Amino acid sequence: MQENKMIRYRSAILLAMFLGIFLLFFIFLINLANKVMHADTLNSKIVSVENKAVRGKIISADNFVLAYSNKLFKAEINTRSIDPTKKNLFIKLFSIYSGMSEEEVASKFVDKSGKAKSGYIVIANNLDYRLASDLKSLSHKMMRLKIFRPLNPKKPHMIHALDIVPFSENRYFPHKNTLTPVLGYVRQTGEKYKKSTGIKGLEKAYSAYLLPERDGKIQGKSDALRTPLLNGESKETKRVDGLDLHLNIPIAFQKEVETILDEMKNQTAAEEVMAAVMDSQTGQLLALATSERFNPSYIHQKDVNILNPNFAEYLYEPGSVMKPFTMAVAIEHNKVNLRKPIPLGGKFVVNKHYTISDDDNFKALTPKGIVMYSSNIGISKIAWRLSGEELYNGWRKFGFARLSGIDLSKELAGRIKPAYLLNYKVHAANTAYGYGLLVNFMQLMKGYSAFNNDGIAVTPKIVHTMSDKNSKHYAPPVTVASLQACSAKTADIVKDMLLGTVNRGTGTAAQYDGLEVGGKTGTAHISEHGRYVEKYHSSFFGFANDEYGHKYSIGVFVIKPKKVYFASQTAAPTFQKIIGKMVEQKYLIVNHAQAKIDLLKREAMRKRKHDAYVRKIKAYNKAHDIETTTKF
Repeated sequence: MQENKMIRYRSAILLAMFLGIFLLFFIFLINLANKVMHADTLNSKIVSVENKAVRGKIISADNFVLAYSNKLFKAEINTRSIDPTKKNLFIKLFSIYSGMSEEEVASKFVDKSGKAKSGYIVIANNLDYRLASDLKSLSHKMMRLKIFRPLNPKKPHMIHALDIVPFSENRYFPHKNTLTPVLGYVRQTGEKYKKSTGIKGLEKAYSAYLLPERDGKIQGKSDALRTPLLNGESKETKRVDGLDLHLNIPIAFQKEVETILDEMKNQTAAEEVMAAVMDSQTGQLLALATSERFNPSYIHQKDVNILNPNFAEYLYEPGSVMKPFTMAVAIEHNKVNLRKPIPLGGKFVVNKHYTISDDDNFKALTPKGIVMYSSNIGISKIAWRLSGEELYNGWRKFGFARLSGIDLSKELAGRIKPAYLLNYKVHAANTAYGYGLLVNFMQLMKGYSAFNNDGIAVTPKIVHTMSDKNSKHYAPPVTVASLQACSAKTADIVKDMLLGTVNRGTGTAAQYDGLEVGGKTGTAHISEHGRYVEKYHSSFFGFANDEYGHKYSIGVFVIKPKKVYFASQTAAPTFQKIIGKMVEQKYLIVNHAQAKIDLLKREAMRKRKHDAYVRKIKAYNKAHDIETTTKF
């Protein structure tokens, strides 16, 4: 009997143990099945959020931001995730935070026919970072107010709240039309996320550097709003924005030059007036301006014809500003006796189809006088002393028919007649004084820098450096090197000729007392459909230096002026006004003692000219037995 009790007792214990083990195993199977069945729930807790990188800035030499990008966001919601009893509260709160009217917010929930939308809808677009941040905060507050509900009752932890997601990158140009079209413009590209793509100017030329390198990303377990929790298990990839461009051009001086060009355009009724100021030794541009500008943020149909930077894309026959280069090539080949006058006479018949004329009838001029008074006959006779190959290669050394290397998105190289044609007098003469070839404005800027820089023609540079967010700086790419255009001795000889042009020749309107100023005028007929018409280009290229080592090359180009077209009345005075602004902003420092001497010299020269004019009139009257009654 006792033994049976013990057996039953042991059996009960074994049964209890078996049932316990079975129960634990059953619980394990249930948990395992639950994990397998809800694997998507676990996965849903691991989220990834992108942090879009943005395009680099463009910054002036005086630290003004000329172009920058900001991300824009959109607010979207799954309509089914809003508790119907709290929809009005959602609309009211969203209206308060976004600034939209309640009616406007409510309208996002219905289609055109008035039927309620179901699923994801976009409530607001083009939200800036501040507003996007406020709405993100609102989403958290709505969660606490239980405005949102789970889409699937079996997954109560899965709640889709108000989502604020990046929508596009927008490019801003806070100074509107200043420094355009140099800056260029952008276009929005992409589908899900729109980015800025450079189309013209610096925006395109430096597109590979301005473009964002890598988007940031945070991946990890999320909170109820599917926001990654920053803990030891999360992974973060830092975003890498595009590089910033730091220009050589200060915006304060650029605006001054643009104002001068606007005034000259109004005075002359020109199609366009452009100018550049460049350090003669480094090629760094202090200003690159035109009268034809646009606002890159709001481009209209009327702006289509002025979107291209004509500094490097507009080709034209330069006229008399070409003469110093021809003179330099001849001096380099020892073909010029600087002291010996060359016979002129006002007209020179080359053949029955071609006659060369001068505006002034000089019997003879020295080589310096030929440049000073812009003699077509004189420079032609000098060019004829050279072979076609010597002329062609000599002009090429100054950068003609080759890229200047200006860091813009596009440049047209122009052309010079081939060497074999330049062996003929007509072609050699025609090109020698600036016709029959095509150049761009920046090629002339580069070429003229040689006369102010010991014969080295420097490559023009808009961008000084590029930098990343860690303030590490990188040198911009250089695709075209500076040129040894001529010897330092030749450069000094031609420089003296250009000084004489301003002091006593055709460029007196460019004089500035107390500074070293030289340059050359050019007034060129324009060819249309193979014939020269009564339309002109006028230009003045030269330099302005002070005694403290500041040396600048300056160019002014006026396209098709209608009221006044002579360079001495258009480009040269504009050149002088630009120098005046450089003095005001301390880029050039006037020697006031020298300025007084320059003034006295100029007054003495005017008196000599006046006295010579009086003697000439009296001699004529005496020869013709006419009584002189005019008081001079």
